[in-house]
Amino acid sequence: MPEPPSSFDSDLERLEALVQRLEAGTLGLEEALATFEEGVGLGQRLQAQLGDAQRRVEVLKQGLGGEYRAEPLEGEGP
Repeated sequence: MPEPPSSFDSDLERLEALVQRLEAGTLGLEEALATFEEGVGLGQRLQAQLGDAQRRVEVLKQGLGGEYRAEPLEGEGP
C-alpha cells in the first residue's frame, strides 16, 4: 500500500533537518550526497506546492457585492 502524500509542513521540517545535518559537516561523502539529493527533491516538491498555492490565491476575484469567491483552476472541475 503506498504511503499517503506528505504535507507541506512535514516536508519543510524534513528539509530543515537535512540542511542542519549537512551544515554540521559530520557526514561522509556518500551520505552527504544522498542527503543533498533528498533535499533537492524536497525543495522542488515544496516549490511546486507553493506555486500551486499562489495560483489558487490569484484566482480569487472580488464579486460585484464586495464578497470574494474562489474560482476553480483550469482543469479542476466539480
